Amino acid sequence: MSGGWLALLKNVPWSEVISNAPKVVDGAKKLWNTVAKRPSPPEISDSNVQSATSPGPQAIALIEARTLALEDAVANLQGQMRESSELIKALADQNAQLIQRIESNRVRTLWLSATTAVVAMVAVLGLLLTFSRHGA
Repeated sequence: MSGGWLALLKNVPWSEVISNAPKVVDGAKKLWNTVAKRPSPPEISDSNVQSATSPGPQAIALIEARTLALEDAVANLQGQMRESSELIKALADQNAQLIQRIESNRVRTLWLSATTAVVAMVAVLGLLLTFSRHGA
């Protein structure tokens, strides 16, 4: 099963992921700023509503009740949207940190590989010099 994950990770275009990470963070921050700045819907108080003395007081009361229910639903959805955009922002920040760590590990691996290659060449050269002295 780990072989499947390794194959999947090898097929990821890491250069594109790394180059697009700042764009993802900026987009998430813009989304968060846009959603966070939206004002809450205005509340309608009972003092603004006139007494129903017209022929359809029940119809008006029903419309008012439905309007209040819709306002509550909109307020609830805006709260969920704020929470979701905050989560997206947090995930984008974590993604940026992950990409930075992956990039630093990649650079470190390149340095270690180069150092190992140099040490291996020095060891082989030392062995060749040792054998050439004893063989002559």
